[in-house]
Amino acid sequence: MASVITRWRPPIRLVRAFAWSAVITNGLIAVTGATVRVTGSGLGCATWPQCQPGSLVPEYRTGLAAIHQAIEFGNRTITGLVLVASLGTFVLIALLRPVRRQLLLLAGIGPLGVLFQAVWGGIVVYTGLKWWTVAPHLLVSLVLLFAAVAVLVRLGESDGPVRLAVPRPLAVLCWATVVELTLLCVAGTLVTAAGPHAGDVKTPRLGLPVVDLAQLHADLMFLYLGLVAALGVGFLAVRAPRRLLVRTCVLVAVTLAQGAIGLVQYALGVPELLVLLHVLGAVCLVAAAAWVAMATRTRTPQDATSPAVTSG
Repeated sequence: MASVITRWRPPIRLVRAFAWSAVITNGLIAVTGATVRVTGSGLGCATWPQCQPGSLVPEYRTGLAAIHQAIEFGNRTITGLVLVASLGTFVLIALLRPVRRQLLLLAGIGPLGVLFQAVWGGIVVYTGLKWWTVAPHLLVSLVLLFAAVAVLVRLGESDGPVRLAVPRPLAVLCWATVVELTLLCVAGTLVTAAGPHAGDVKTPRLGLPVVDLAQLHADLMFLYLGLVAALGVGFLAVRAPRRLLVRTCVLVAVTLAQGAIGLVQYALGVPELLVLLHVLGAVCLVAAAAWVAMATRTRTPQDATSPAVTSG
């Protein structure tokens, strides 16, 4: 039986389907995790890895609100979907021939990251939802999303030497925007940690002025938008490949939409629905940034025996 499995070669369409599911589920769990937070459902499941003491599933006779238990349990369930998608992608890539070691290492980030998230979730519960334990949950999900996009792109490439698709200064600027985006996301989690949607009224908050943190977050957003605009102008000036120009246009559009949502939610007193839309915007922003960054480089053309196919 084992020899049959080792001889089996997965169709590239199946590998790509799992890679896409890893992208989607990593984005989905970031949004559902935010839903847990804005609804104050973080302790809807009072223990870990069980939901209630002695039960893996919610028990509505415990006195906790049923909706909070359902939201928290739903988020935990989606963790299983992320693991299946990420681990499945890793295993299928491992079965490709010839062996693609670099891609396999990149794909390994997914399942390892999900296992870390699961263990960290236990720390979050046992520490009573302290802000410094909750904030990394979203940030790690965004890192795993970026890695999942990179895996999806690499599936469509050969394993030949990397060649820059644009002059090196523009490639460096592109990755600088990724660093800036990281700072922007960190600032966003700090705003949430200090604000009204850090959990229920008993959840410990970050003891810093939320107005000052929101201003820092806004400043970083304006800086990011400026860098992305400069990047787009640079790509136009050097006549970058069409796919890179298209992806950059998408990135600019998502950045503008995300900034607009942030301004509106602040003006309206951060209503829950707009907070969730803002987290969804962050997911889209990270995915778009990953697609742009991965398009600044190419690899040597595939040969006829390569298992990869052209990426979208």
